[in-house]
Amino acid sequence: MDARRTVEAVWRIESARLVAFLARVVQDVGLAEEIAQEAFAAALEQWPEQGVPRNPGAWLTTTARRRAIDLIRRERVRDQKYARLAAGLLAPEAGGGADAELLSLVFVACHPVLPRESRAALALRLVGGLSTEEIARAFLVSGATMGQRISRAKRTLAEAQVPFRMPADGELPARLSAVLEVIYLIFNEGYSGTSGETWVRGELAEEALRLGRILAGLLPREPEVHGLVALMALQASRFRARTGPDGELVLLQDQDRSRWDRTLMAHGLACLARARGTGGPLGPYTVQAAIAACHARAPRFEETDWEAIVALYDALAQLAPSPVVELNRAVALLHADGPEAALLVLDAVGADPRMARHHLLGAVRGDVLLRLGRRAEAAEELERAAALAPTTRERTLLMERAAAAISGG
Repeated sequence: MDARRTVEAVWRIESARLVAFLARVVQDVGLAEEIAQEAFAAALEQWPEQGVPRNPGAWLTTTARRRAIDLIRRERVRDQKYARLAAGLLAPEAGGGADAELLSLVFVACHPVLPRESRAALALRLVGGLSTEEIARAFLVSGATMGQRISRAKRTLAEAQVPFRMPADGELPARLSAVLEVIYLIFNEGYSGTSGETWVRGELAEEALRLGRILAGLLPREPEVHGLVALMALQASRFRARTGPDGELVLLQDQDRSRWDRTLMAHGLACLARARGTGGPLGPYTVQAAIAACHARAPRFEETDWEAIVALYDALAQLAPSPVVELNRAVALLHADGPEAALLVLDAVGADPRMARHHLLGAVRGDVLLRLGRRAEAAEELERAAALAPTTRERTLLMERAAAAISGG
């Protein structure tokens, strides 16, 4: 590996902790990232000539600290602020250490003052260590657009004077929920993209899983953190089997289960056990992970424990009621109790105005109507679903199913 690739690899590993340390002492996420980037640039300049230091992370921290002190001394905006910030720089372990700093950075990046898409981008930038171009490619937008989104997010945090600290105990449940939502949003964009031409963008899902693991290491007693990691790992274990040779979607019942990643599956099941073992109440991510575990444990689709899945969806509907949960519950009922039971739930879901633009409702309803022999109605549902589908491949698949319904294929 050449020096530049070494620097980039070290940056990916160390950048979050470096930015977190700097943000604590300068109380400005944007400025902290600028100083960290200067340290990174210095490494790119010096390491190829002088060699990679024995402790690259410490080298970057020392370089960034010196540059921050120089910056504060040059500006000398207010003597009192200068003294406070300089004192913080000279005592880097103040404030709870590196883990506390990193955890504070996670919560700041996912602060509710920011729009959801900005939280996701900023988390990938500051905590994930991705470049603006990498994040732009992941979300299928231009680098300029993503750069503006990230810059605006940092400016919003500064103008809102969001403090660089952990939320107070009373704020933690709601704030943690927002962080988990952002991580799962990133994962879902990789698991089933809302735009573009591919079903799976594995690199984005992997970054979400990495963020989840970081958070689980920092908050080991929070069951929902482990539940989310379990859910993502179990879903990611099926990536290789979700698409065929030409990139077409392979539905769960048709997947070659020998292609499922057994290592990720074991990791997900272990995280699920950890979530249950904390003794705390189980939340929606842990319940969803338990549903994914039912699929993971079934050797064949026909051996899936659909009764258990229906019961878990019943619990999920109490914890996090939504029409999407009811839609998924209808799929479970289809396999547990038959198409008539599923159609009753789908009719109720269809009455919810929030589902008017949701293409999966029509896709599922079309499948249920086909099983009831109502082919013409099924074709209409599938055509409507195709018109709402967000990706070209989904539209093509749904139109093919609609044509097959009419022809009897």
